[in-house]
Amino acid sequence: MKKKKDKILVIHGPNLNLLGKRETSLYGKFTLRELNKELKKTAESRKISLETFQSNSEGRIVDKIASAEYDFLIINPAGYTHSSVAIRDAILARNVPAIEVHISNIFKREEFRRKSLVSDIAVGTITGLGKLSYLLALEAAINILK
Repeated sequence: MKKKKDKILVIHGPNLNLLGKRETSLYGKFTLRELNKELKKTAESRKISLETFQSNSEGRIVDKIASAEYDFLIINPAGYTHSSVAIRDAILARNVPAIEVHISNIFKREEFRRKSLVSDIAVGTITGLGKLSYLLALEAAINILK
């Protein structure tokens, strides 16, 4: 019997739909569409199934974490990193490994951004490397799954 393909879910939190337009000096000039395309291309080349999802709504993110089928979660909770117990609880409830990702270095920003409600339950956190944060998280997730 053929083994099912491992599946990674990538969740982009609030305002990441504005990549390429929003604070480009901080977040870069790439768009969310370009980022997702690159992630999918990499996953395909590694024979991994990858789904991407973006929402500005905390509830929709929680619903996606709870209902989607996946073996690994890569999540950029964005502004919810610092405030969403609901997203944290959904990740814990699923008991699936997760990597937290941030494009900017949250530890070089405002004091309130330096606290993450997700990092202590994630396998790891990659922060401050721009688009590369996501690509490294994908490589790490693939290695962990294999």
